[in-house]
Amino acid sequence: MSLLAAYMVPHPPIIIPEIGRGEENKIQKTISAYEKIAEDIKLLEPDLIIVSSPHAPSYYDYIQISNGDKARGSFRNFGSEVEISVNYDREFISKFNELLTENNFPAGILGDQDQRLDHGTMIPLHFINKVYKNYDLMRISISGLPLKLHFDFGRSLEKVILDSRKKVVYIASGDLSHKLKKDGPYGFAQEGVDFDDELVKIVSENQLEKLLNLDSRIVKKAAECGLRSFAIMAGVLSAYHTSSHLLSYEKTFGVGYLIAEFKPIKKIEKKISKDPYVNLAEQTIDTYILNRKKLEVPKNLPAEITNREAGVFVSIKKFGQLRGCIGTFLPTTNSIAEEIIQNAISSATKDPRFPPVQRNELEDLEISVDVLSSPEPVKDLHELDPKVYGVIVSSGRRSGLLLPNLDGVDTVDEQISISLRKAGITKDSDYSIKKFKVVRHV
Repeated sequence: MSLLAAYMVPHPPIIIPEIGRGEENKIQKTISAYEKIAEDIKLLEPDLIIVSSPHAPSYYDYIQISNGDKARGSFRNFGSEVEISVNYDREFISKFNELLTENNFPAGILGDQDQRLDHGTMIPLHFINKVYKNYDLMRISISGLPLKLHFDFGRSLEKVILDSRKKVVYIASGDLSHKLKKDGPYGFAQEGVDFDDELVKIVSENQLEKLLNLDSRIVKKAAECGLRSFAIMAGVLSAYHTSSHLLSYEKTFGVGYLIAEFKPIKKIEKKISKDPYVNLAEQTIDTYILNRKKLEVPKNLPAEITNREAGVFVSIKKFGQLRGCIGTFLPTTNSIAEEIIQNAISSATKDPRFPPVQRNELEDLEISVDVLSSPEPVKDLHELDPKVYGVIVSSGRRSGLLLPNLDGVDTVDEQISISLRKAGITKDSDYSIKKFKVVRHV
């Protein structure tokens, strides 16, 4: 089977009647939304419920998955005797842990195992258990690792969900800002309001990928606890076209409580490029990352790729951000095909600005290939146009290259300055300039 649904939920202990003692009625919209998703889950009849909680046992540099046969928890710390017990899905956890270990991902079942359930996990289960109990659980912590790694963790999790025969529901537990009221328990910060407004907008517009681009200053000052949990869920959902529905948002007690549901509609198929240049680069990267083997030049390539020599740059982007770019401005092999293979591997694994590409990233990569013309000397800067020509600046053994038609590079002065900076050449040095054109394949 596969993923049936995913939910963003808060975890205020006051929502439990035995704890709230009437105060829970002040967040009735949140209660009603919780009851709705519980009924929804009852109809879906999942075999496995996965919960990510910021209050599960956590480490700064490791995303922990709770392991063992079962776990139990209570709300005694909040003045209630309500208890919850669950069985863990050992088989599913083991398969996911194997995948994480194979990819050297900083996550898994290592570390001290606390079999007590935390309130970030128990509160959603409290509502679900009222109407449905025929499920096993997997509990996930968050960590101090970058937000993007939590997203990638979710992408890896989706693959295990897809390969399993289980019906799965994902629950991302987390509150929004804790600084929404001056008389609230944590005080007020405008960044808290800004953070919550942006989260509501992201959910309403069904653009979860924007979670990764939130202003870090606002995030820090908002005093939130759910963002990394939501990022894992976003990674799980990124493999699908989804529908989204904001069920409720309240801030009665100075903390943002948001509930939203996401339903996968269909799997996103990986785009296969019809351009033979790009297709060759993609095949090369996939082959090397998955098998650590260098791709042999395929026999069915057009003659223009196998019979010509040229400099080639292979660029990799991920979610619109550069992930690697390595190239040669003059040919160093016997054909464009060999140049693409050589530089695709280098771009994926040897760009010093980035760590090597990992298996779980392959589906997210966007590849482009630039084939360069032979460089020509520039006698006058008026010959240049940053949208048409790339440049190579040289002084002694130092040289710097900049491709044409780059975002944010609009003038010749900007183009030359960036090229000099890349080469480590000062502006008052004696340097030469060459220009070249590229044919860009995307």
